[in-house]
Amino acid sequence: MRMRFPLSLVLVLGLCGFQPAKAPTLTLEIRRALDAIRPGDMRGDVSFLASDRLEGRYTPSRGLDLAAEYIAAQFRSAGLEAGGDDGYFQTANMIVAQPELTGFELRLSQGSREVRIKPADVDLRTSGVLDVHGAPLFKLDLNDSPQVEAFTPAQVEGRVILIQRNRNSLGNYRLASRKLGGAKPAAIIIIDRAAGRQETALEGRLIDPDRQSDPGREAIPRITVAAESAAAFYEAVKPGTSGATAYIHIGLPREEPVRLHNVIGVLRGSDPALKDTCELLTAHYDHLGKRLDAQGEHIFHGANDDASGTASVIEIARALAKLQPHPRRSILFIAFFGEEEGLIGSNYYAHHPAWPLDKTVAQLNLEQLGRTDSSEGPQVANATVTGFDYSSLTGFFEAAAKQTGIKLYKHPRNSDLYFSASDNLPLAEAGVPAQTLAVTFDFPDYHAPGDEWQKIDYENMAKVDRAVALGLILVASSEQPPQWNAANPKTAPFIKASRALH
Repeated sequence: MRMRFPLSLVLVLGLCGFQPAKAPTLTLEIRRALDAIRPGDMRGDVSFLASDRLEGRYTPSRGLDLAAEYIAAQFRSAGLEAGGDDGYFQTANMIVAQPELTGFELRLSQGSREVRIKPADVDLRTSGVLDVHGAPLFKLDLNDSPQVEAFTPAQVEGRVILIQRNRNSLGNYRLASRKLGGAKPAAIIIIDRAAGRQETALEGRLIDPDRQSDPGREAIPRITVAAESAAAFYEAVKPGTSGATAYIHIGLPREEPVRLHNVIGVLRGSDPALKDTCELLTAHYDHLGKRLDAQGEHIFHGANDDASGTASVIEIARALAKLQPHPRRSILFIAFFGEEEGLIGSNYYAHHPAWPLDKTVAQLNLEQLGRTDSSEGPQVANATVTGFDYSSLTGFFEAAAKQTGIKLYKHPRNSDLYFSASDNLPLAEAGVPAQTLAVTFDFPDYHAPGDEWQKIDYENMAKVDRAVALGLILVASSEQPPQWNAANPKTAPFIKASRALH
């Protein structure tokens, strides 16, 4: 069913704290553009991006490159200007620190109990030699919210952190990751029965050689283990420290060059005074690739996470490109690589921007827009943004959502918790008001092979995308760009970065 809109729209941005100089109307041209956002078009995009042929779009992989070519073709077809250094591609010449498994050792011990992990059961993210001899283990139980909320970086200093990840612990995993930002543990061992071994020629930590202090070189060594013996050991260990120890040896990684791409299309603004400023609509197009375990090979399709966001960026670009005149500000449509590897593509963009950051007024990032079967119950005609009250950007999209039949709400816990978990974070850290919009935080098949294109609610996705498209128009039409909310103490580092930027 296609959405019908009123013939006029008065912009009410009271929640933003700003009033536009002139209240534009929802013209017939705008209504037609929004009506052009159709479920069938997005079904076609998602079904290709999440197909077996793209093999889970691991960073780096052939499937990822095919996805990039597809996205560029859609931007070209929509009539967007090329925004990269190589047509629609922003080229990132990076290094993969490939793990050295010769002499590999991972041994967990407690009293008379000892577990030795085979190289075939691990996925490694290290950037240097790792030698750990009898370091104390610190078990962090992600199903124990009080423990996750109470633990401090000092408790894990020099220790090996042992955690077990599953779908139900996602929120606490995000919280723990954020708290570990200032910690210096010896390593992190992640028990993940569903992980398996990554099947790619280039597996390891991604590093940007152009940055003198790249987080890829400095990040905490991370070892994901799929062995049942390790899971049993985890269950036997009490939370906190209980006399368990770890022995780890990983040799110096081999560094291999790799070329990756963000995909960028530009819709040039129409207003002489505002067209040199821009807003970003983004999503990540990578996922987890193929993995091998005792049951065989599995493709992690990533239909909702985040082919749905990528398809939405494409479809909204198609719709807004039809507008004559174009929105007043310019809009950059960007598909990022490497989100699943630690926000690598968005970090690259933040340090190598295609448009000056001091002329970038906002970023809206899209994640998980397709599934309505949330673990918290059906999410139909609902959407949420991370950092709900972090900036006035929320108000623009809240106004648009109201006009298009969508409820935009603040999740009491996940809104703040997930702010640092997606591709809005690097731009926020650079000072740009940046948030992520999603339909679900957690859903069946999250980071599992079953996240397939057939399970997407395309009708609802189209409705949400119309709200996003209208919100972009509102931001592009406002004389006053979005601002960080100084009344919220959590925005202090972003406000500091914004002042430095301007």
